[in-house]
Amino acid sequence: MNGLKRRVAGYFAVLAVALVVTTLGYQWGMATYEGRPRTFLDALQFTVEMFTTTGFGGDSPWETPQMHAYIIVTDLLGMALLVGALPVVATPLFKSALSAAAPERADSDLDDHVVICSYTARSEVLIDELDSQGIPHVIVESDRERANELYEDDLRVIRADPATTDGLEAARLGAARALVADLSDQLDASIVLTAKEVDADVRVVSVVEDPDSARYHRLAGADHVLSPRSLLGQSLAAKVTTAVRTEIGEAVAIGDRLQLAEVSIRHGSDLAGTTLAESGIREESGASVIGVWIRGEFDPTPAPDTRLPAGTVVLVSGRSDQLERLVDMAQSSVRRFRAGKTIIVGHGQVGQTVAAELADAGLPHTIVDREDADGVDVVGDATEPETLTAAGIEDAETAVLALPDDTTTEFATLVIRDLAPDTEIIARIDRDENASKTYRAGADYVLSLSTVTGRMTASRLLEDRDVLSLEQQVEVIRERAPGLEGRTLGDANVRDRTGCTVMGIERDGSVITEIGPGTVIEPDDELIVVGTDDGIREFEREFCQ
Repeated sequence: MNGLKRRVAGYFAVLAVALVVTTLGYQWGMATYEGRPRTFLDALQFTVEMFTTTGFGGDSPWETPQMHAYIIVTDLLGMALLVGALPVVATPLFKSALSAAAPERADSDLDDHVVICSYTARSEVLIDELDSQGIPHVIVESDRERANELYEDDLRVIRADPATTDGLEAARLGAARALVADLSDQLDASIVLTAKEVDADVRVVSVVEDPDSARYHRLAGADHVLSPRSLLGQSLAAKVTTAVRTEIGEAVAIGDRLQLAEVSIRHGSDLAGTTLAESGIREESGASVIGVWIRGEFDPTPAPDTRLPAGTVVLVSGRSDQLERLVDMAQSSVRRFRAGKTIIVGHGQVGQTVAAELADAGLPHTIVDREDADGVDVVGDATEPETLTAAGIEDAETAVLALPDDTTTEFATLVIRDLAPDTEIIARIDRDENASKTYRAGADYVLSLSTVTGRMTASRLLEDRDVLSLEQQVEVIRERAPGLEGRTLGDANVRDRTGCTVMGIERDGSVITEIGPGTVIEPDDELIVVGTDDGIREFEREFCQ
């Protein structure tokens, strides 16, 4: 609406200037060329009649060529202003009148809901998680146009300022189970203060970009302060350090001995290009393959003839020693990590976290960024080959892309893949839907900030659901499944129906990992389930409600 107001104000300002200038010109021309002086009001009446095409009054016809020319110009100007009014004023106002307007208050019966301040790309994952659990929510959006767009998309939204008591009261914060603030560090702190003023007992989750801001959010009253960028940076760095150390630091424990991990098949590995049957993963490492990510597509039931190109991420389970053997198999047989062969592109919060993790692991690295700052080794545009060549990309073992813009990440991936075909590319993206494009551009491993943020937030809000993996491409949860009680896993056909795999069952304080199609799910069992985010939500819709 603000944009429409500016356009309308600009249009009428141009119209006013045109009316005054044309009126004065007509007044002067009539006196100079026609010898028929006119008052300003007479001239203004003529101009209005010309612009509105309602007639010329009693002044026509004109005798001099100068006035004929002036009238022609005035006609064209009036028509241009009239036609210009349609797209600038009339059409937007007509569209606004027909479009549905977002309400300014939540429904009076809304209860035990989550208040989301406000809608961002990172909110989408959280909303999907809440929907899968049947938890109501309301988005508080201050921008009128944005609120109306969300309302037309069938999202529950109100138009209100989330940093004001009136706005949060309109969202029925007093009846809510929690509030989530994820806009900016300073504004989120203001929202936290306001929320605690409205309801001191409401649970508040805030998201910070700068980890140093977390203490101020806690002082403001936030119950949980999340720093997804730091976690994302640690996860990206783990993909580098795992290959160096030949160990799995980010594996998810399933029971006392079984672990779940993602292992990347690196360029130059003996596994690259083999089929699953030819790879010998099970025979040589002892690890079991649960699923594979190939160019961004997850296959939960890979066939023996599934080919594993370089860059494939294998989801496997096994003991720690089995996983370590698989990591060693997946490394390049012709190229090993050497000092200074990791390049970090981007020096924001994610890039700085990656650099700190690599420094702690004793791994030298080169940092590339547009801006010159402490710690930046090469200053330049990472989408330009010259910059990457100066950083030594041709000899790099791994490039970590920690850029804030997905389009730039995609282009930088293309450039790196062209310059260094065998370099491992690990990329951070903001929006989940851009993962497939980044994989197609040549990335080997992609992790979305919105996914990490959504999972972190959901893990604080969903009391009956334990999110075990926040920073992997797949999600691992521990949750009861009433829809499976008294049934066997084979009869329920969980994997084919949802794409998820039941990895274990927590029963009477212990975790059972020796399970199969004949395993019967008993009341009060908690299942440990692994799958993609979409698969997990499908599992919850099918069996957990």
